[in-house]
Amino acid sequence: MNPKRIWANFAVSDLGRTTRFYNALGFKPNGKHSVTNELTSFLVGDDNFAINFFLKDILQPAMKGELTDPKVSNEIIFTLSAESKSEVDNCAKEVEKAGGKLISEPEEFGEGYYGFVFADPDGHKFNVFYM
Repeated sequence: MNPKRIWANFAVSDLGRTTRFYNALGFKPNGKHSVTNELTSFLVGDDNFAINFFLKDILQPAMKGELTDPKVSNEIIFTLSAESKSEVDNCAKEVEKAGGKLISEPEEFGEGYYGFVFADPDGHKFNVFYM
């Protein structure tokens, strides 16, 4: 195997809500894949990691099985880097303002780690960390 790229696919219930949430956090729309009637897509970070948010009714049959409910169980958790503790604190405020839920307030996580965990409106969890 020699993959050229990797991206993430998440299931959501409301494309409009998801698009508004990630736009409010400043995620970069993924060109022609930004919004269709099946998905909304964003590019994240310097390497433009793609995260696609498909309607659950579209993604589940393609995966040939049940999808986890992120509101009651954990799936993969992506970590978003921050450049300072104050950026972490500001991100927490942005998440709440955009309609996300803080799972933990910004706090120290061992020596040299500072961050928090949040969930988007569908329950997908992310860390924001400064280290």
